[in-house]
Amino acid sequence: MEPDDSSLWARSRGGDEDAFGLLFERHARAIYNFCFRRTGDWAAAEDLLSIVFLEAWRRRDTELPPEKVLPWLYGIATNVVRNRRRSERRYASALARVPRPRVEPGFAERADSRLDDEAQMRRVLASISGLPRHEQDVFVLCAWFELSYDDAALALGIPVGTVRSRLSRARARLREPAPGSGHERETATAPEALEP
Repeated sequence: MEPDDSSLWARSRGGDEDAFGLLFERHARAIYNFCFRRTGDWAAAEDLLSIVFLEAWRRRDTELPPEKVLPWLYGIATNVVRNRRRSERRYASALARVPRPRVEPGFAERADSRLDDEAQMRRVLASISGLPRHEQDVFVLCAWFELSYDDAALALGIPVGTVRSRLSRARARLREPAPGSGHERETATAPEALEP
C-alpha cells in the first residue's frame, strides 16, 4: 500500500530524501500544470516547478495539517509565480532603458501543440488579468485546480470566508460583459424573447 502524503511529509521532515522524492513524483504534474496556467509558458513552468520543490525541501521543517501537502505546495507555487512576475517587471524596466538590438529570425522549432497551448493560455490569462491579483489567486486555485475553500485558504494564508468572497467577486466580474460590447443592461433582451 502506498504511504499517504502525511506520512511521506513526516519522513521528509526528518530528512528522508526518498520520501520527498515520492511526494515530488506524486504532485509534480499538478504543480507543473499550475505554473503553466499562471504563466502560459511551458519552459517557465518547468523552471518554476523546480523552484517550488526546492523551496518545499528548504522549508521541510514546516508542520502541516493532515493531508495538506498539495495545498501547501500550491501556496508555495503561488508565491514563486508572484516573485517571477516581479522579476520580469524589473527586467523589462531595465531592458527598456537599453537600446534594442536588431531582431534576428529564430530557427528553433516548437511543437505545434505547445504553441497552441501557450496561445490559448495567453488568451485565458488576458481574460482574468482584469481581476485584482488576490482574486486571480483564489480563482485559479478554486476554479481551475478545484481546491476546496479550506485548502485554498491554507495555500494562500487567508481565512476561508475571504476565499469565498474573493471567488464570488471574481466570478461575478468574469461574467460581466465588457462595456461597449452591445450587451448593456438598458438594451439587453431577455433570452426567452429571442427564441422562435
